[in-house]
Amino acid sequence: MIFLNNAISFLKGFLNNYILVALLLFTGIYFSIRTNFVQLRYIRHMIELLTDSVGEKKGVSSFKAFCMSTASRVGTGNLAGVAIAISVGGPGSIFWMWVVALLGGASSFVESTLAQIYKVKDGEAFRGGPAYYMERALNMKYMGIFFSILITVTFGLIFNSVQSNTITLAFEEAFQFNRLIVGSILAIFTAIIIFGGVQRIANFSAVVVPIMATLYILVSLFVIIKNIGMIPQIFSDIFSNAFSIKPAIGGTFGAVISTGVQRGLFSNEAGMGSAPNAAASAHTSHPAKQGLVQTLGVFTDTIIICSCTAFMILISKVHTIPNLNGIQLTQNALTSQVGSWGGIFIAICILLFAFSSIIGNYYYGETNIEFLSTNKLWLNLYRGFVIGMVFFGSIAEMKFIWNTADLFMALMTILNIIAILLLGKVAFSALADYDHQKKQGLDPTFSKNNIDLPNPQNVQCWDDDLN
Repeated sequence: MIFLNNAISFLKGFLNNYILVALLLFTGIYFSIRTNFVQLRYIRHMIELLTDSVGEKKGVSSFKAFCMSTASRVGTGNLAGVAIAISVGGPGSIFWMWVVALLGGASSFVESTLAQIYKVKDGEAFRGGPAYYMERALNMKYMGIFFSILITVTFGLIFNSVQSNTITLAFEEAFQFNRLIVGSILAIFTAIIIFGGVQRIANFSAVVVPIMATLYILVSLFVIIKNIGMIPQIFSDIFSNAFSIKPAIGGTFGAVISTGVQRGLFSNEAGMGSAPNAAASAHTSHPAKQGLVQTLGVFTDTIIICSCTAFMILISKVHTIPNLNGIQLTQNALTSQVGSWGGIFIAICILLFAFSSIIGNYYYGETNIEFLSTNKLWLNLYRGFVIGMVFFGSIAEMKFIWNTADLFMALMTILNIIAILLLGKVAFSALADYDHQKKQGLDPTFSKNNIDLPNPQNVQCWDDDLN
């Protein structure tokens, strides 16, 4: 196990430090410029689109698709991942988390818009994602197959073990609960929901995500307001450490950037190719609408929720205490500010955050299993493996789990970024069509004849003005 962990750590380090960071920043800057910073100029409109009623009667609405992707985004990365970033890279790593979110918003728009254009019908619902636009737009089915395997293993299996690992650690810290028992309960409830299909997943996410996010933000705001005098110094520490040439807590200036980008990507998934799977499920009148909705998810995740965690940790200064790591760091941060109930509150939050992520992650694997084969046997085998990995992760060693998650995350992100760079002009054209209709005072609708598309014969769902 030690040799395997060291090998995975080496590969993860190479991909993340020398390839992924540069690729994410370049892609985010390029897409931001080409879309005229769509992630900033349409923020108000993104919020309005959450109430878009198209698809409410047909199946998955824009809001439910937003909640499904946010359920996957908002998880251990927001509580444990931020804590790890600060403990390894110092306060400056938070700045780079913000950067990857602001730039990544444009990447998220592009990949989710592409997923909407090249989605396919699945009974009364839709499914799609990177594997589908790799096959249908690029004519590279082998690339889609490789991506499908990567995302199924990464999200359905490895990331879900990360989520259950964090839940059991949090409950062990707060209640001294046996991790084996907690893991067994998690596995049972996971089975109940994932065997219920996409509607049960969407309905579960639509209820849990808004409640858990609101409660966590409110408690965080209480801590921040209580210590409002410290906020200017915290901002100063974040910005000064982000550009400092002095060694950070966990290494060099490069380590600060790398850690912030990695943890930011793990949290908001912009450019990773995961959220487009949820985006494709939505009924909407124009692909760009869901692209904008998913961009809002990136900001909700990192700019708001991750920042709440970061400020609580930096206010409490628990990141300077040795032998505290991951979710236990966040628990101790809140406990130091509000008393013993803080650790219990974080344990409950991580249960809701991480369990909703397990359900969202599962769906990403399901839609890609269906890309590989329509045989229900494979889907049921996958469900069995998901339940098994939820249980395994609950008792596994944390460092090995996180290293494996980072490695697979890097591989699928690199593959997806190659695809969206090749197809970026399709999303740019869809955005131009959307902008043009908005300027005319219209509620934009889309047909595949609106723009020039590669392989238009492979576009299944946009023959009419409304999908």
